[in-house]
Amino acid sequence: MKDEDREILREVWEGRIPAEFILAENDKEEDENIPPCYLMLPRMSYLPLTTEKLVKHFQNKSKSRAASKLWIDYKGTPLKWHHPIGALFDKLKGVPLDNEQDLPWKLTVHFSDFPDQDIVPASSREQIESYFMSCLKEADQLKHADRVMSSMQKKDHVQLWSGLQNDKFDQFWAINRKLMETPQSDFFKYIPIRFHLSDSNSVQQKLIKPVSDNDVAVTFGDLTDLYPSSKLIIQGIEPGPETPVQWLSEHLSYPDNFLHIAVHHN
Repeated sequence: MKDEDREILREVWEGRIPAEFILAENDKEEDENIPPCYLMLPRMSYLPLTTEKLVKHFQNKSKSRAASKLWIDYKGTPLKWHHPIGALFDKLKGVPLDNEQDLPWKLTVHFSDFPDQDIVPASSREQIESYFMSCLKEADQLKHADRVMSSMQKKDHVQLWSGLQNDKFDQFWAINRKLMETPQSDFFKYIPIRFHLSDSNSVQQKLIKPVSDNDVAVTFGDLTDLYPSSKLIIQGIEPGPETPVQWLSEHLSYPDNFLHIAVHHN
């Protein structure tokens, strides 16, 4: 890995979103006055990996506030924990990184009335780990026909998960670099991408090759052509239209090895 690549990867990894959490009114006791909780949320992580701090902040001896009951909403929209935090922010806010208006991100914490029809509860870290590993395997299937994940040892899988949940860049990338290598060519078979549509709850996947049938590199501009009159945001930015999707996949993917792209219709 080149030094310049590692610098980009580390900068992406260290991306943070300032957030303000307040307790939902129907979870408060009468005359209970709890100040907001402020956190710098890692873009690359998942909300359930931050909930311990929230539970501790909002805990109450006489009112049950357990992590297993916790859910979060933004302006009435329940946040789906299995989407990376950065992808949720880009979809719901659509604010470029150089525009700090309306920050911190104002979120509401709930410990009751779980919206089963909208989101699946995150019952344990093992559940989150299982989902994360299944995403990695799917991404590897698209990029390498599952050759990399299937050849790893259990300890490699453990190190990937441990590096993510403990926010350890070096620990995670010591293994993840294997998933980003292209030993037989300069390109992945397909680019793992999930498009998050801002005007709905849907997430779309499309089979995107890094090189066209005419041996021309597929670019970010080609992705924008899939959604006319829309703004596409990756990791809080709009890459230049000439940026190859192979480069984007290698440098701006989330830990699950997918590019999560927010689609905002103009």
